[in-house]
Amino acid sequence: NPYAGLVNHLRATWLSGKTRPMEYRVAQLEALGRFLDEKKQDILEATALDMGKPSFEAYFTEILLCKNELNGTLNNLSHWMKDEHVDKNLVTQLDSAFIRKDPYGVVLIIVPWNYPVYLLLGPLIGAIAAGNCVVVKPSETTKNTERLIAEMLSCYLDNDCFAVVTAGVQETTRLLENKFDYIFFTGTPSVGRIVMTAAAKHLTPVTLELGGKNPCYVSDVCDVQNVARRVAWGRFFNAGQTCIAPDYVLCSVEMQEKLMPALREAITEFFGSNPRESPDFGRIVGDKQFRRIRALLCSGRVAIGGQTDEKERYIAPTVLADVLPSDPAMQEEIFGPILPIVVVANMDEAIDFINARPRPLAVYAFSCDSKV
Repeated sequence: NPYAGLVNHLRATWLSGKTRPMEYRVAQLEALGRFLDEKKQDILEATALDMGKPSFEAYFTEILLCKNELNGTLNNLSHWMKDEHVDKNLVTQLDSAFIRKDPYGVVLIIVPWNYPVYLLLGPLIGAIAAGNCVVVKPSETTKNTERLIAEMLSCYLDNDCFAVVTAGVQETTRLLENKFDYIFFTGTPSVGRIVMTAAAKHLTPVTLELGGKNPCYVSDVCDVQNVARRVAWGRFFNAGQTCIAPDYVLCSVEMQEKLMPALREAITEFFGSNPRESPDFGRIVGDKQFRRIRALLCSGRVAIGGQTDEKERYIAPTVLADVLPSDPAMQEEIFGPILPIVVVANMDEAIDFINARPRPLAVYAFSCDSKV
């Protein structure tokens, strides 16, 4: 196996106890902070090249969120590392009973393309804080960011404990044949199944952060303008390529009529009359993804937007009205700037609709009535 030597080297380092002292963990976390500060411009440029990510969006999600995570971790690390004493029962009366937080060992982090820095550093910060050695596999879809991570991260972190592997599907399959002590994967359910199957061979525990069709219920009593702005922001941020974005709206036919002009106004306020020229609206990451999302536009009727440009991988912020549960847009996670509206009679019908489908990653509800 081409990666066996690397994994064995990291395991030998971990067994030596090098990553265990708090001072070591702090030094590596602080090095990540320097990486974010010194490579800020490179990160903004790479994500702009890869998917037209607007600089504010990239700074907020790829840099600021990571720094926030780092600060929280550094502030709490000594507390997290302490033994946690627990109550004794009859069996443990004569013992000292406590929970010790022990690192797993060699951790693998497989990163998606939609937030290629944040979804890499988020798990990495946690893995370093817990005293592990780590193999990081950035997404091959975002080539410029992958190159930046591969070339630069090793300049900041201890190369005996942390490694970056650049790999496509075949190489990642070989990488997964190795025994890891924990695997963190963010991506689609179909790839999640492959990762979990590979992990099962070694009984390796996993954290899978998978997407899903996140419902957004809008009740008849709500501040329509407020709802429209929040839903438009959540749906069209990063050109809709966010796993916790509202995927579709459930509301009454009356609310659909009220929402439509408010959504149109919000989209214009955020991205201007021609979002294609807006510096605040991104692009779809690749041709394959563009064609998949464009095919969903045949669902219901296009009420707002709908314009596309394959050469630019541009899909306008789009709202689809009167979408049926059987339409293509309701068969898969959209992961693009399209918002279908499905009409339901009332809240109970909305709840039944959501419960009849696979469990989503997030659910959004808008109402002025706390009972809703």
